[in-house]
Amino acid sequence: MTAVTVLLCTACFSGDQTSSSSEEATTTPEPTPTSTYTPSQSVGDGPQAPNADEVPENPEWTPEDEDAAKQVAEDALADFARPDVEETQWANDFARWLTPEATTSYSAVDPANVPVKEVTGPATLDIDETNGFGVIATVPTDIGDYGVQLLRQGQDEPWKVNRLYPPEGAN
Repeated sequence: MTAVTVLLCTACFSGDQTSSSSEEATTTPEPTPTSTYTPSQSVGDGPQAPNADEVPENPEWTPEDEDAAKQVAEDALADFARPDVEETQWANDFARWLTPEATTSYSAVDPANVPVKEVTGPATLDIDETNGFGVIATVPTDIGDYGVQLLRQGQDEPWKVNRLYPPEGAN
């Protein structure tokens, strides 16, 4: 306990403070901190916030974009719908489809509590032609239709799952 107290007290003083018995303690003023944070544009495969100077144009919807969004929705939900898989394996498999925000949100999920076990049909999309950055996919499952919110950062960027909406009445 004494060692901890000494360490804590020692940490309270910095080398910038000097004092002697005949003069008062003087403190060198600390410079005002400035932010050197730059948003990352290349962390993993997840979508990243664009720099304010580099706002991408609204992506156009092409048949390839629609197919890609449907495939991601189906594949992500198939990886989600595996309550019997070991927790670490489940989390790693599912995380590859997620936005950073979704990764944080779904990191506490215990796969044993996932109510869905199977994707039973192809995804459909509810497309808003004025918004090429996001879409809601509907994916049929053994417990009903799941909604899957998909986002992308630009025309040639991958679709990522931001949120799952279980069927009404599912836990």
